[in-house]
Amino acid sequence: EREKDWQGKQGRVSGAALDVTDDAALKKWIDGHANDGGIDHFVANVSALGTENTPEGWRKAIEIDLVATVNAVLHARPHLEARGKGATLTIIGTTSLVEIAGPTQPYRSVKAALVPMVKSIAIEVAPKGVRVNMVSPGTILEDGNSWGRQRDERYKRMLARNPTGRMGTPQEVAAAVVFLAGAPASFISGVNFIVDGALTARVQY
Repeated sequence: EREKDWQGKQGRVSGAALDVTDDAALKKWIDGHANDGGIDHFVANVSALGTENTPEGWRKAIEIDLVATVNAVLHARPHLEARGKGATLTIIGTTSLVEIAGPTQPYRSVKAALVPMVKSIAIEVAPKGVRVNMVSPGTILEDGNSWGRQRDERYKRMLARNPTGRMGTPQEVAAAVVFLAGAPASFISGVNFIVDGALTARVQY
């Protein structure tokens, strides 16, 4: 339905299934888009999510959340720099970095490794007109995602902790990404933009 909506507005839409741990295929996919009109904005949003606290679970999380994201950034970066002023890179993080709830999982620790990378790259590419930010969602609810499937006691506890009395929507996260990629945010770079309905208690500075 969303593709039809975009196409109805004269947008060009395409989709592809990709194993992001296959670096050759990942590079080919990114380069293919760059060669077919260029890349103005790149959003890195992949995750193994809740892998188990085992050596295998940690390896999977590191390969997908960390290594694949780093590889995607390395492949996309020269295309964004070639585009110049107005190009943006956005990496999707998580508020789980500071809101620890539930058993030990590789997810939050591995995602945390991306935060300083965002700041470093933002400083490096700023002279070339490229902006780099992170968007970190809190608890986001959709019927098909983990919170939507669970609806268990942990879901109820997390729901009760949010001052807004609800969880967020994918559209609200997407709106933050679009804002940071747009001209109104042209002087914003290197930030970790929290989208959590005031769930995190820490002061952002």
